[in-house]
Amino acid sequence: MGIFIKTLFYASGFIIFWAMIGYPVSLKIIGRLYKSRKLEKDYRYQPTVTVMVVAHNEEKVILEKLNNILELDYPKDKIEILVASDNSTDQTNDIVREFIERHPECKIRLYEVKTRKGKTNAQNEAQKTVTTEILVMTDANSMLDRNAVKELVAAFTSDNIAYVSGRLAIANREASDVSNAEAGYWDSDLASREIEARIQTITAGNGALYACRNIEYHDFDPIQCHDAAMPLYYALKGKRAICNHDAVAYEKAGEVIEDEFKRKVRMNRTILKAILPDIRILNFFKYKWFSFFYFGHRTCRYLLWIAHLIVLISNAFLVTDSWFYSIAFSCQSLFYLLALIKVLTNANNRILAIIHYYCITVASQWVGVYNILTGRSKPFWEKAESTR
Repeated sequence: MGIFIKTLFYASGFIIFWAMIGYPVSLKIIGRLYKSRKLEKDYRYQPTVTVMVVAHNEEKVILEKLNNILELDYPKDKIEILVASDNSTDQTNDIVREFIERHPECKIRLYEVKTRKGKTNAQNEAQKTVTTEILVMTDANSMLDRNAVKELVAAFTSDNIAYVSGRLAIANREASDVSNAEAGYWDSDLASREIEARIQTITAGNGALYACRNIEYHDFDPIQCHDAAMPLYYALKGKRAICNHDAVAYEKAGEVIEDEFKRKVRMNRTILKAILPDIRILNFFKYKWFSFFYFGHRTCRYLLWIAHLIVLISNAFLVTDSWFYSIAFSCQSLFYLLALIKVLTNANNRILAIIHYYCITVASQWVGVYNILTGRSKPFWEKAESTR
């Protein structure tokens, strides 16, 4: 029994260590071996483009979003705007129709989804009306840099590249310790994605801004989100999913922990399947670095919820075995105590904020698992007002 408990302790500890420290560090080391590889761009490549915006009750931001797209630096005769309204019940559709009437010189369309089934379903339906070469997708509350589409398109330098993700920049980084913690997480994650893309393929994109070849679009299950599903899908088909961080979208992060928690719960609605969505990922000989990337960047992170529980319980059984286990248990207890202190006191302390944010992230995984097991996972969600 002792050997079994120690095995659980060290295996779970490794998962946590590798997800948060080991993988990012190893990736930086590996990246140095490929430092000669650079992101290639071809600004002469200017295919026809559709910018799709999925919106559900986005009357607060949809007008600003449409005006933002009109300011993009891309040939006007080669760009179309498509708003896929996911059964909006507010003024979103009326605002879009009025905008279309005021800009007859622009190619703008409104596609109305009759039954709300979530963002991915709306994309699936609306994509069937797209005839352009490249499909760019962006969120209603994400404001694009003037060169965003030009940069995305320029990265499609070969037929082997099927997907390009832009960079999400947190616009309200200093608004609260919650948005600051989220921005810190993104800084670290984007650094890892840049290296993954340079070497081979990223493991996930972001919903704020990304593009794919329209001919290679796939109808994904509505419960999935393109952020995670698309790069994986293309990687298993032998294609590359990369990122061009010169293509920038600005978006607000949740400013209160409740909003950020709900967002993370929504992101974890398929967490159990995402741990190892396809057994082929383990074939390192075929998928090479992508197998390594997915295990470190995705599998281990998606196991944090259970790894933390197991390492705590197993450590409790081992606490009297040696000073090492005693210190380990004390450190774990202190870690969770600090998170609790942040909750109870709302102290303005950066270290407490980071610890609390991390614990909320793990807790959201547990809720995601619970929703899956109880059939409560759904393909749509209520937006966080602090991000609008």
